[in-house]
Amino acid sequence: MCFSPEASFTGGAIISTIGVLTVKKVHKPSQILFASIPLFFGFQQFAEGSLWLMLRSGEINLFREISTYVFLIMAQVIWPVMIPLSVLFLEESRRRKKILVGLLIVGIILSGYYAFCLASYTVTPVIDGYHIKYQNDFPNSFAMTAFIFYLIATLTPLFVSSYKKTHLLGILMTLSCIVTAIFFTQFLTSVWCFFAALISVVILWILTDVKKEFNLERLAMLKIHKQNQ
Repeated sequence: MCFSPEASFTGGAIISTIGVLTVKKVHKPSQILFASIPLFFGFQQFAEGSLWLMLRSGEINLFREISTYVFLIMAQVIWPVMIPLSVLFLEESRRRKKILVGLLIVGIILSGYYAFCLASYTVTPVIDGYHIKYQNDFPNSFAMTAFIFYLIATLTPLFVSSYKKTHLLGILMTLSCIVTAIFFTQFLTSVWCFFAALISVVILWILTDVKKEFNLERLAMLKIHKQNQ
């Protein structure tokens, strides 16, 4: 929600509410991480809303630094691990799990690279029009490679999953990333997270559907058990 602090805070509140509803749909511990993705987005938007306020005030203080790095750590360090790990927890197919483990390793390596960059190089957030631009002096020679691996780690697991509805989530996230890359290239980190946050509704739908299937299966098993008595 990089368009304004009001948009960030409003979006954060709406997405967090969706996140609470999503977590309530969980009926297996393995679903908790996947269900918490909207809460992750909501917190991320609150962090960027706080950064908006600090940038508008013109003050360079500790709170501004904290808001900057909270947002970037979530976007660049946690997200590449969270997606493959959450899908891995959901998966039941051994063959698909092996692929997801490989993607998780890619995500871990990428997260380590971004963590190193955030710790070793300078990041300066600036307001540019209606967006926040995160200027940095990360090594340019690795920028495109890191971005490609970022897409692999965060998008591919959704297509590998045996849960067909996650494929739709993957398609929507891919399209949102393409739109962002074309029209908001200089603000990719911030704007793409805005589009991805909207997909929290799809996550709620996925887990709602999964819970319905679980309840139907449990009801069928109870009927069979009663018939056998």
